[in-house]
Amino acid sequence: MEEVIVAKTRNKNLSSRKELELLDKQELIDRILQLEAHTVQLKNIIKKSDGVKYDKKQGKVFDFNQCHKRHILLKFYYLGWNYSGFVEQEDTVNTIEHQIFNALKRSCLIEQRETCNYHRCGRTDKGVSAYSQVISLDVRSRLEPENQANLKQELSYCKILNRILPKDIRCTAWAPVADDYSARFDCKTRTYRYYFPRGNLDIEAMNKAAGYLVGLHDFRNVCKMDVANGVVTFERTIIDAKIVENNESHKQSGYDMCQLIIESKAFLWHQIRCIMGIMLLVGQKKEEPDIFNYLFDIEKCPRKPQYNLAHELPLNLFYCHYDDAEWFYDEIEIELVIKSLQEDWTLNTIKAEMIKSIIEDLSSYVENKEGFNYQSDCLIQGVQAKVHLPLMKRTTCESLENRIKHFKKKRRIEVKHLLKDT
Repeated sequence: MEEVIVAKTRNKNLSSRKELELLDKQELIDRILQLEAHTVQLKNIIKKSDGVKYDKKQGKVFDFNQCHKRHILLKFYYLGWNYSGFVEQEDTVNTIEHQIFNALKRSCLIEQRETCNYHRCGRTDKGVSAYSQVISLDVRSRLEPENQANLKQELSYCKILNRILPKDIRCTAWAPVADDYSARFDCKTRTYRYYFPRGNLDIEAMNKAAGYLVGLHDFRNVCKMDVANGVVTFERTIIDAKIVENNESHKQSGYDMCQLIIESKAFLWHQIRCIMGIMLLVGQKKEEPDIFNYLFDIEKCPRKPQYNLAHELPLNLFYCHYDDAEWFYDEIEIELVIKSLQEDWTLNTIKAEMIKSIIEDLSSYVENKEGFNYQSDCLIQGVQAKVHLPLMKRTTCESLENRIKHFKKKRRIEVKHLLKDT
């Protein structure tokens, strides 16, 4: 009889708003009482199973209350172009974080995300990859607290997780840290790399533009202002920014790969993709290298001009620096990871070489072979005008001050409190 009541309650939960509006007061009261009774049942079930998890592989319950724990850092790489970003989202399971926590729970390394003292180093957006994403959390340990110094006797965290994670996400190292250590707040610097082909770009001009980024600047015009989530100050210090060419020969080609390498303690939302969107215009000789100086001058440029972001695929969270983390690498596991990556490299390089062969063959039928260097054009998203309008003459977005007033009026933010915490 109890199962029937639960089933009916579930069916009623699926009622539409219109159906609920047709019910009289007594029917609504009955519905609420049924739902409350069902909630109590669920709470009792959760309470009884607290600290216990069923291990399908072993065919027995796993009791977390009998386990030792330790606080660690875990380092991951992932190829993010098939995912909707790193952070878990309510409307999709296609995120890196969802896959990581799925592996952590299936391997019984943690019980629940909410109770594992979790922090992440960075939040990469949809399509963005990482070589060195780091998280901190409490995990199960096979060693007693007084014997946890011998890392070789500890659980093989990377091996355990990599047997469950998708092929394009891998754990590469772990490090023991103090219980209050945070992957987010104890990270000293973060380095991103943005990969792009030379194409017809003026790399020297782009490198000069990168030099203007170094130092403390207000980046409100070179990011996506996230005022709704409480970000109201946009000053950030860029420690280093430069363009590096991968070409090992003296002969330049439109297919030479280059990188923007940029380092800071913290970055703003879409900051690097905005930087690259402008940097590509500099490389195309549509903007001068000192354009960043004008965008940083808030008095002369109080509102962000409208321009397109650079493509997300080439962006990579390449390195997160921690002063006192001693990383432990399992050589056997690293060899397996390298082998898997070499397979990916082989197949993708073959595809690239086949496409290049087709291009070379078709180029033989045109006279202006040297003029076909459009490799980097697709990295600026959105529709590109046939006639370039300089950034400083374009339509501008809403000012930061107006955005703050808007969300303050909606009581979404408390400005004084946020300015103090930012």
